[in-house]
Amino acid sequence: MAYDDALVREYLRKAHETSLLSECEKHLVGLAVSMTRGCQVCTRNRIEKARSAGIGDDVLNALVGIVSAVNAGVSAATAREGFRLADAAPQEACGELCSP
Repeated sequence: MAYDDALVREYLRKAHETSLLSECEKHLVGLAVSMTRGCQVCTRNRIEKARSAGIGDDVLNALVGIVSAVNAGVSAATAREGFRLADAAPQEACGELCSP
């Protein structure tokens, strides 16, 4: 059976209807999420949509800097916690997701 994305599409449609964010803000949030998720095709599509909406490359590049900095901070904090857990005794269980 093929994947039915009707519910996801409906959710996205409703989310984009909000008047609390401008169209520019919606484009920037979408691009930030796509970059963080690491999908190059989605990121390209988001950049094209943002440009079509009149968002300049100066703004898009500023967003790239912010997203990169935030993700680097999260990575560093995750690593610090990983080192703390590695040094703690007794070892905490990870569960089925990451056990050998």
